[in-house]
Amino acid sequence: MLPLLRRWLFYTLLSAALLFLLFQASHFLEGPHGGHRRSHKSPIERLTHPAFWQPKFRWRDLPQRHPVANLTALPSGPLVDIPKIQHDFEPETQERRVERQARLAAVREAFLHSWDGYKQNAWLQDEVAPVSGESHNGFGGWGATLVDSLDTLWIMGLQKDFRVAVTALKKIDFTTTPLNEVNVFETTIRYLGGFLSAYDVSGQKHKILLEKAVELGDMLYVAFDTPNRMPVTRWDWKNAALGGSQEAARFSLLAEVGSFTLEFTRLSQLTGDNKWYDAIARITDVFEDSQNRTKIPGMWGVMVDTLNADFTRDTTFSIGGMADSLYEYLPKQHLMLGGRSDQYRGMYSTALASIKQHIFFRPLNPDNQQLLLSGTLKRFSSAHISLIPEAQHLTCFAGGMVALAAKAFQQTHELETARQLVDGCLWAYESMPSGIMPEAFHAAPCEETADGNCTWTDQKWYRAINTPAPTKQPVDDTPEQTMKDAQLTIKAAKLVPGFTRIIDPRYMLRPEAIESLFVLYRITGDHTLQDKAWNMFQAISNATKTTIAYAGIQDVSETGSDWIDTMESFWTAETLKYFYLIFSEPDVISLDDYVLNTEAHPLLRPK
Repeated sequence: MLPLLRRWLFYTLLSAALLFLLFQASHFLEGPHGGHRRSHKSPIERLTHPAFWQPKFRWRDLPQRHPVANLTALPSGPLVDIPKIQHDFEPETQERRVERQARLAAVREAFLHSWDGYKQNAWLQDEVAPVSGESHNGFGGWGATLVDSLDTLWIMGLQKDFRVAVTALKKIDFTTTPLNEVNVFETTIRYLGGFLSAYDVSGQKHKILLEKAVELGDMLYVAFDTPNRMPVTRWDWKNAALGGSQEAARFSLLAEVGSFTLEFTRLSQLTGDNKWYDAIARITDVFEDSQNRTKIPGMWGVMVDTLNADFTRDTTFSIGGMADSLYEYLPKQHLMLGGRSDQYRGMYSTALASIKQHIFFRPLNPDNQQLLLSGTLKRFSSAHISLIPEAQHLTCFAGGMVALAAKAFQQTHELETARQLVDGCLWAYESMPSGIMPEAFHAAPCEETADGNCTWTDQKWYRAINTPAPTKQPVDDTPEQTMKDAQLTIKAAKLVPGFTRIIDPRYMLRPEAIESLFVLYRITGDHTLQDKAWNMFQAISNATKTTIAYAGIQDVSETGSDWIDTMESFWTAETLKYFYLIFSEPDVISLDDYVLNTEAHPLLRPK
């Protein structure tokens, strides 16, 4: 009996040893810490091979079907002397310091309420539903709120929560997602921007943040592997992972094609790998080449043909949704490159001249303020070009963009343009019963007269209400009939003076207005902007706070509006961060040290 037992123990130990060796061999083939040692199988074979010991699939190992022979290198040479961006702030009084710090604490508390709601109900999911407490996963299921909030945690001094969140990043797997399609733009600005920013603002001490950025960057780079190297913006990642052919789309949104520059440039700067900069440099060259050949020279239509790399055909022009961040990134990329290239400066200057001519318009308002809003231009033919006086909350970033570029490019006269754009959005906030600007509305544009007269009269407003967009042709009714028709519309549509139509009455926790207030405050030092920001914050907090977090609202034209059960990650990444920064000390995320991407992620400027 004893010899039989010994044989059984011997074979058991031998089997265990063989299994252990196989397990170690699989790790050896993968390489230490995700290194470059390869197995004998191709990435696609390893992806589909059933063996339990196969190495983990890595996007970097996927062969490029359309490899680049010569990568475009980051611009080199000495940094260009870029003017100081921020205002030279004087020491504040004790009274203002106490007030500012109380406001700062209130914003921090709002963030903690949002963060706790996310942690308790949707940890490692994309978003928490602030009314029901459910979770939403519309951005890959990789923990969008967690990644998007990393730098906010650090900036607000919440280091314990920051460390917990950084530890949790080990569980995020960018080799898979429950979604069939990845939005490359959203993934770039929220996740890649989130990792890079958290790495920069925390002193570049947490290596996992850069590792995750590289891991994700390798994935996103595959979306650019097309015959003409234009990106697949709505990307079938499974097809790509299995080595399938892919090409850019016939119709792509302008912002989703032109808004990779900051994140890809910063990733190349930090890693020394030019492949990401090369990817965006090729797109920028197409934009530059086509800029003066579009239907409205200087601007690009909201849709571009990436399949044929033709950015000239569309006839709708806007700096709002679908287009915004392309324009926003032009001056910011100049700063990100340390001024070593004039390409982005030239493109911005050309674009701004066209935007001022065609897109910005002055709204009629009862106080006769000098305001600017951003509309939408439709080009029906060379002889029929019409401005739709439609303002979007998304266009409120423009004041900050113009202010930043005015300082960076020494065009200080444009600070007045920036102020009027900011005041236009403030007017929209302050006009609503809730104190919050709607998602989209039509305003009464000032009538074009020889003397530029834009003095308010009720009759002008009534006429604008009765004028169908986008023709802007005056109606033939009598003044009495015009007034009666307009008053019926005002009552039915809950219009306030100057507004002619509320297209979308919701507020979705958007950051664009407070973003521009923050930038303009840091540039001008005007403390009244802090007071305006505080009024905005109170209105938003009062209308959107739930027991779990904060929610969008259905209708800003009334008080006590119903909530919308969604809180996108930009609430904690952008909106609350900008509210916090406008009440912070000026050296916290100084505009002379950082460039903020379109998701408010600060990236270190080269020095």
